[in-house]
Amino acid sequence: MSNFDPRDQLVEHLPAMRAFAISLTRNGAVADDMVQDTLVKAWTNIEKFEVGTNMRAWLFTILRNTYYSSRRKANREVADVDGVFTESLAEKPAHDGHMQMTDFRKALGLLKDEQREALLLVGASGFSYEEAAEMCGVAVGTIKSRTNRARARLAELMGLRDDESLEMTDDATMSVISASKVSSF
Repeated sequence: MSNFDPRDQLVEHLPAMRAFAISLTRNGAVADDMVQDTLVKAWTNIEKFEVGTNMRAWLFTILRNTYYSSRRKANREVADVDGVFTESLAEKPAHDGHMQMTDFRKALGLLKDEQREALLLVGASGFSYEEAAEMCGVAVGTIKSRTNRARARLAELMGLRDDESLEMTDDATMSVISASKVSSF
């Protein structure tokens, strides 16, 4: 009898989960809450995890569902009309001061949720099109289409021509925007 407990794997996926949550929410505190909620859900439903399958994909699916559930809930809540809450929020400056990273984040935030999600799953998180499609509950072709449209829209928003490259220090960011001829279709 094996002493393997899938709960032992949860911690190793925390950095990737947090990065995905931040890219969905664009807010570190909200992302941390989402990751915590995801971990609680995973822990209490660990019997639903199929040992031998992709733990990260399972966790990202829970995280994604948590995000969309919170968005639906937020749509039913009262808005901050006077801006009192909004004015109390602070944003950290870019860690390295590169304007391109700031521009990239703004452009990424302007993408449709589905396109941003597909791009982040396939590009930044390294999931295959098949894994991303399963997590999102859509066809593989839909994920490929969303990813390609997102890449094209990012390049458009950032004013990049086909012959230009974006200089960044972050490999994950570069993988998000680079349309690899091998993996596109």
